[in-house]
Amino acid sequence: MAAPMELFCWAGGWGLPSVDPDCLAVLTYARFTGAPLKVHRVSSPWRSPSGRLPALKTRDEGTISKTQQIITHLRKQKYNADYDLSATQGADTLAFVSLLEEKLLPVLIHTFWVDAKNYVEHTRKWYAETIPFPLNFFLPNCMHKQHVERLQLMWGDGYMEDEEKLEKELYRDARECLTLLSQRLGSQKFFFGDSPASLDAFVFSCLAPLLKAKLPNGKLQQHLKSLQNLCNYCTSILSLYFPWDGGDPPASAPRVGGAEGGDAEEDPHKRRNQLLSVLVGLAAMLGYAFLSGIVSIQRGAVGPAGRQPIALEEEEEEEEE
Repeated sequence: MAAPMELFCWAGGWGLPSVDPDCLAVLTYARFTGAPLKVHRVSSPWRSPSGRLPALKTRDEGTISKTQQIITHLRKQKYNADYDLSATQGADTLAFVSLLEEKLLPVLIHTFWVDAKNYVEHTRKWYAETIPFPLNFFLPNCMHKQHVERLQLMWGDGYMEDEEKLEKELYRDARECLTLLSQRLGSQKFFFGDSPASLDAFVFSCLAPLLKAKLPNGKLQQHLKSLQNLCNYCTSILSLYFPWDGGDPPASAPRVGGAEGGDAEEDPHKRRNQLLSVLVGLAAMLGYAFLSGIVSIQRGAVGPAGRQPIALEEEEEEEEE
């Protein structure tokens, strides 16, 4: 029997199997189709074979690190959640995924990574507590910088010119997007009837973190909670496909394509990876300290025996609140 594919993704939190929308989309799609994955829920991207999350380790194509490419690979392996969709439904899927990427995703990034109160009190706090020492001292800030740069690319040059006005427009568009999704779903179990499709995986991965996170500044979250059918939709997917005992979905959960399989959670070579993370983190922190001048090597006066004592000078930094 061929070795199962291995999926590396961010660990779970906030009542979700993974807190990262991209990882959550892949996990959900795999559960919908019954793709046989060995899942490694990790606390650092350095534990991934590609250094990124999510990452799918395959036998034939190496490691795949982009969400859409991972889902495309699963389709090639005959785990296709869209197999029974009509041409019109396929076109609707593309349209709604484009809508999510254009209207909702930028505001989600802003909500979790740019909004100062949410970032400091919620997002950074979770990652700092989850990522192992000493990586937790600098990885959350690196991720914050990456998301800010990603947002600037999405919003263009106008982001820095009138940030407050642009935020109002974008949050308005995001609220309209949520309302449109609510109207499209209606009273259905999934967006195309009684069986889940790839659109459901993408929508769920965007809505669930926003719904479940305890955000101190929840402007968009409050609007989502006012759309009861979307809230029930997320709760239903969680209860059907992600039971908290860590097992496979119950027999009552509808699967697509009739494929058998599940996902097992393992963290291979845990002790080795933890030790490597600590060593690499210490090296990175020392390198940063010397390069930034926080710690410097200074030669002192020549001693009586002709030796030159070396002293370490440390500068204290006050943390701004």
